[in-house]
Amino acid sequence: MASPFKRYDIRGRLGIELDEAVACRIAQAFARVTGAGAVVLARDSRDSSPMLAEAVARGLIAQGVRVLDLGLAGTEEMYFATAYLGAGGGIMVTASHNPADYNGMKLVGPGAAPLSDAAFARVREMSDTPMDRLPGGAQEDCSRVRSEYVSHIAGLVGPVGPLRVLVNAGNGAAGPTVDALAEGLAAKGGKLDLVRMHHEPDGSFPNGIPNPLLPGNRPVTVAAVRAARVDMGVAFDGDFDRCFLFDGQGGFLDGEHVVALLAKAQLALHPGAAIVHDPRVIWAVKDAIRQGGGRSVLAPTGHVFQKAAMRASGAVYGGEMSAHHYFRDFMACDSGMIPWLLVAGLISAGGSLADLVSALRRDFPSSGEINFTVADTAAVVERVRAELAPQARGEDRTDGLSLDFGDWRLNLRASNTEPLLRLNVEARGDAGLVARKVARLTELIAGA
Repeated sequence: MASPFKRYDIRGRLGIELDEAVACRIAQAFARVTGAGAVVLARDSRDSSPMLAEAVARGLIAQGVRVLDLGLAGTEEMYFATAYLGAGGGIMVTASHNPADYNGMKLVGPGAAPLSDAAFARVREMSDTPMDRLPGGAQEDCSRVRSEYVSHIAGLVGPVGPLRVLVNAGNGAAGPTVDALAEGLAAKGGKLDLVRMHHEPDGSFPNGIPNPLLPGNRPVTVAAVRAARVDMGVAFDGDFDRCFLFDGQGGFLDGEHVVALLAKAQLALHPGAAIVHDPRVIWAVKDAIRQGGGRSVLAPTGHVFQKAAMRASGAVYGGEMSAHHYFRDFMACDSGMIPWLLVAGLISAGGSLADLVSALRRDFPSSGEINFTVADTAAVVERVRAELAPQARGEDRTDGLSLDFGDWRLNLRASNTEPLLRLNVEARGDAGLVARKVARLTELIAGA
């Protein structure tokens, strides 16, 4: 069977890269490598997730581990419970936004910190063979921790509303948690009128795989936002560690604009704080940080790098344009619930979401991430550099190749998780310039 281990997590096709036996061995290896006495376990809504979670529990129990079982929950609930319960680690059974015939796991250590590269490599190596059973081990229902998670989130975002919000859970794991949060916020004076869409968890995904990052998956939410006459729309991926926002007119908010809004909101609460962000599209974010008197900290794309930079810099917030948002007061972990509630709070203070982002859309147009399949990503990056770097004002290699030409900027990087080359182009107030540069770069990448 092929290995389901990727760079950051475990993900693969059922029966080809992942099955119950493999999941059990991975859990045993995780227990041995971390030495955890207790491990938090959660799962998403996929049809295969209950059986894989049971296999993970068997593997952990076989190594004498106490399994703290959240049941159906989101990845961020696993993060929270791992820290809140003082567990030695956490495992989330999920394939997030992948097709229905995929599944996988996300692994964390104490305090919900990512495993080190060395520890992750040891888990991979040790999972190749079964292990002897150790004494002890048990499984405990810890679904009650959701109420503590809700209290923590409510304390971070404060009261919101009155506001009418459409939430599209995509039949993933988000629905029950949204309901619990709505109830908890209402108890603290929040006034959210929620329009629920595809709300019930359903692993067959009757309305399509929950991946709102794909433009083709957005029109259904856009139409619903317009029909329901709401102030904003929110769509989640499968394990709701990411949320995607729509203004009241159905306009999709580009990821870097959400990062800029959240940076502004966090700096209003924490003047002078550091803000971590990835280097793909940066000008709107840097402008928000400058206006808020904060400090910009660049870190490579990917949750391991972003979380490490958060912890090292003490940053109050970190954001990626791919909709991963990290918060110092949430274990420096990513959350899909905190961002939309913070943005809801901004709207509650006055003005529409479209108004909040109109200047960002005008002043900092961007291409969105464009993917290319090429035979040799490194060679293509160097070809682009050789052609364009002599005209650039600045060059940065934090993550791939970034070139700054003053009125426009590019980032070109190989994907961490797929055999793709990813391009982002941004400009200062000139969407036409973005289009022209994308056309030229497409030619360069193709070798023309």
